[in-house]
Amino acid sequence: MNERNVIIDNVDAQIFYGVNNNNVNLIRNLFPKLRMAARGNVLRVIGEETETLEFEKKIKELESYAAKYNKLPEDVIIDIIKGEPPKPVNSEGVIIFGQNGKPITARNGNQAKMVRSFSQNGLTFALGPAGTGKTYIAIALAVAALKNKACKRIILSRPAVEAGEKLGFLPGDMKDKIDPYLRPLYDALEDMLPQLKLKEYMETDVIQIAPLAFMRGRTLNDAIIILDEAQNTTRHQMKMFLTRMGMNSRMIVTGDLTQVDLPHSTQSGLLQAVRILRGVDGIGLIEFGKKDIVRHPLVQRIVDAYEASPEEETSSFKEVGKEL
Repeated sequence: MNERNVIIDNVDAQIFYGVNNNNVNLIRNLFPKLRMAARGNVLRVIGEETETLEFEKKIKELESYAAKYNKLPEDVIIDIIKGEPPKPVNSEGVIIFGQNGKPITARNGNQAKMVRSFSQNGLTFALGPAGTGKTYIAIALAVAALKNKACKRIILSRPAVEAGEKLGFLPGDMKDKIDPYLRPLYDALEDMLPQLKLKEYMETDVIQIAPLAFMRGRTLNDAIIILDEAQNTTRHQMKMFLTRMGMNSRMIVTGDLTQVDLPHSTQSGLLQAVRILRGVDGIGLIEFGKKDIVRHPLVQRIVDAYEASPEEETSSFKEVGKEL
């Protein structure tokens, strides 16, 4: 008899094992000659050597499928173990398969341009109003690069600027204090990565989320670096951030120039950076508009109403675009 331990290390064990271990039970039934036990991310199997070798081969095929599509249906398990190709999944235009295999794709022309810019440039600026999916697509591109081993880590940052409110002293340690500012980034990550895998990445610093102030002095190699809400950076903060880029790294900077929360006397570092860097080789610029809003349809009407109001204090995105 031969004993073999097969380690599941490229996919969340919860996805692989299924609800109430349904997938494990199905695999056990499909290998009736073997004795099998699952503990943590290890499958321990006992049987004839040829059988255990075949078992390991099939488990690795199942693991590859689950890692790619973020799900492992029962019909796929049956097909792969029986040696038949599983039904093809339409992956055209898919950036990444999120939770429960949800395909995340570019939903409009400018999002598609952002995807192309990321692959062609070291630095991409994505500007536009709320609801255009700038941050969501940026994080999807970063997670896809991590899964494809095109980078070793993801670094997400935001300036900790309050949107017109004074929150005062927040309780807790440093993480507790900055989490409210970074919550939108967590929300996007939770939509794309299994909970246990995300927790693992966070604990091992494969994914780092930090306020902009913590970027100073760092050289960020082998990373995808995203700066969100960049309209709230100052000139010096933006220059500091952009010069953190190291070897084999890419940056995405997102922002909405109509929602600057800086003091009126302070110019947005994002606006200045786009003016200075427009046309520089290796830098892409995507300008989203109201037509690109992909949230609730009411969001676009809200943006329209504010822009049409004579009480609106900030320039419209269209007017800001002319300044650039």
